[in-house]
Formats: sequence, C-alpha cells, structure tokens
Amino acid sequence: MFALAVIAGLATGLVLGLLGSGGAIITVPALIYLLGVEPKPAIAMSLGIIAVTAGISLVTHWRRGNVNPEVAAVFAVFSSMGTYLGARIGLLMPASLQLALFAVVMLAAAWRMLRPEGAAPTGETGGTAKAVTPARIARIALPGFLVGGLAGMVGVGGGFLIVPALVLLSGLPMKRAVGTSLAIVTANSLAGFAGYAGDIAIDYPLMATFTAIAVAGSFAGTAASRHVSAPVLKKGFAGLLVVVAVYIIAREI
Repeated sequence: MFALAVIAGLATGLVLGLLGSGGAIITVPALIYLLGVEPKPAIAMSLGIIAVTAGISLVTHWRRGNVNPEVAAVFAVFSSMGTYLGARIGLLMPASLQLALFAVVMLAAAWRMLRPEGAAPTGETGGTAKAVTPARIARIALPGFLVGGLAGMVGVGGGFLIVPALVLLSGLPMKRAVGTSLAIVTANSLAGFAGYAGDIAIDYPLMATFTAIAVAGSFAGTAASRHVSAPVLKKGFAGLLVVVAVYIIAREI
C-alpha cells in the first residue's frame, strides 16, 4: 500500500505543480480505487490533503506578489461557507451520488482545459483589478458560495472554477488569479475538511503520508513546468480526466 500511496501522492503533487490546480481530481480516485479507502473518508481526506498542498504553494505565489489579499478574503468568506455546508450535505448523500457528481466535475474540468483560452486581463501582478465595492462583493458572493458548495460535496478545491471567476468578476490578471485562487482553495479545503471531521473515520497516518509525498511532487511539478508545453499538458490531463470519469460512472452504474 505504501508504494501505491507514493505513486498517487506524486501524481497529485505533479498535477498541482504543473497546472496549478486539479490535484483533488487525482486524489479522490487514487484513494478509492488504488488505496481502498471508502468514498466519504476519501473525499474528506482529499480536502485535507489539498488544503496543505495548496497552502504551501500559496507561500511561493505570495512572495512573488501573485495574490490579491482583498479579493481572496472576500471570495474565501463566501466560498468557505458554501464548502462547509456542502460537506455537511455530502455526509447525507449516497456515496454513489457523490461519485457520480465528482465524475461530472471531472468532465467539466476536462472541457475547461480543452476550451480555447479567451481574452484575459493582461499584466503580471496587478494594477488592473477592479475595486472590491459593495456591488462587486454582491456579484462575488453567489458564485463563491456555489463553487464552495460543490467543492465540499465532492472533495475538490475548485481551482479550475475559481480562476475564471476571479478573472471575469474581479478583473485579475491570469497569474494573479491563479495565486489568489490558491488562497481561496486553501480556505475552502480547510472548511470542507472541518465539515467532515468528527463524523467520518479518517486514516490520519495515510493522509499525512499522502500529503507529504504530494508536497514533494508539487515542487517537482513546478520545476518541470518550465520545460513542458502548457497546451500539451492541458490536453493530456484533460484526456486522463475523461477516461477516469467514464470509469467512475461505469463502476457506479
């Protein structure tokens, strides 16, 4: 089992390091189908693993000035409330329904990665972001809450949904949207884990081992990302998502 945990953890970290999101989409199937963890504990553990891994990645982005604290705080408040509520709902949902919903999220992520990139705000670290006014907070609140609710139910950080939302609603440049999303994903994942903890039996030693390996993998992925074409990575990962999503649906049916 340790060897499988190493492989799955490295895959999770590599995906996070290479793409900046998507780690949970590897974590949940790996915990269930490779390591034999039951679905609900796997979803809870995934949230804990992603919270730590995204939080460590966040430090690097913060140092580079790729985080907008004001936008992150506003979005995280509403999305974390949604994630906690989604986790509580997830406790009551049949595991098969959670996995089916997770497969749908995987397909949505694959579609997002295969889509041609639209125009995004330019700039490296800011200066173009829109002010966080009461009207803009109202616009951020509902999307943040809904993304958080989905994240809590299926055990993902939601980065692939948060990044475009930040670009469109807050006018953040892409690099800053990615960095800011890591702050939100960290808050979401912590809230979701709290929503499950205490009501689900969690294998903390396995979770700690998986997390440590994922963190190491994320550093390797970040280094490798400088030498691999981003479009090639996205297409390859999108193909993997489709295959795993179809497998999950077939298994649950």
